[in-house]
Amino acid sequence: MNFTLTQPQKPIPQLALLALLASFCIALAAPSLAQTAQTAQSQTPTSAPPPPAVKEKTALDLFNAGGPLMYPLLLCSIGTVAVAVYCFIQINPSKMLPKTQVEAMGQYMQQRDAANAYQLCQAQPSVFANTMAAALLKVNFERDLANKVSMEQAAAETLSNEETRLMQWVNYLNVFATIGPMLGLLGTVTGMIQSFDQLAAGRSEPQDLAGGIGEAMITTASGLIVGIPAMFFYFYFRNKLTMTISNIQKRVTFMIDILSGELKLEGATAEFSHAHPTGQGAPTDASPA
Repeated sequence: MNFTLTQPQKPIPQLALLALLASFCIALAAPSLAQTAQTAQSQTPTSAPPPPAVKEKTALDLFNAGGPLMYPLLLCSIGTVAVAVYCFIQINPSKMLPKTQVEAMGQYMQQRDAANAYQLCQAQPSVFANTMAAALLKVNFERDLANKVSMEQAAAETLSNEETRLMQWVNYLNVFATIGPMLGLLGTVTGMIQSFDQLAAGRSEPQDLAGGIGEAMITTASGLIVGIPAMFFYFYFRNKLTMTISNIQKRVTFMIDILSGELKLEGATAEFSHAHPTGQGAPTDASPA
């Protein structure tokens, strides 16, 4: 019997089999990986957009944001400026007590020329001239000391009226200094009420509350901006008026003393120069009465 021997088949190498299986798995997983990559790329957060630029507000924008109380505050600011300018012009020592007028009046008092002195007061009105004119209307050389008591009373009344007239304008500054901050405080209250109304309605976002808070802060600042300068000008002009009125009173008293003959010219000149080192209104030549 003849036997045919067949050669056994050689086994497939393990490395080749592993490579084939890996290729097959990659082929199956490739679509899923591609889809996952696309999804991840779409879900990747992009860079945050830059915050919007803050718009600079003009004075008109701030005025409108302050609400309706900004209108009375505007009137107070205009009134403060107007009254301050008026006081700068009127409450002025050179206007209320002119140096040349005082010197001329001293010469007339030395000569006891009441008529020309009165004409000078009428031609150049001022606080000093008005006071002297009232005193000169009471002069009477036939009475004791040329009726000095009546002259002093008339001068005191006139000077008090002049001070009251000017002080009335200064007091307006005090009114504005008081009303301005009070209006600002009222704006603070109304602005906070507006913000709380937004909270009560369920709107608690910052932009919902910004309107009321902004109104409160703007009106408060505006009230202080009006009140602080007004208070400063009030005390400044009040003190300035008080000092000027005091100087006018001393000048008028000195003139009446010379006219009445109560003071000798030498002694009066020395006393006046000692009381007023500037020498305004002192007679230039002193000779015995």
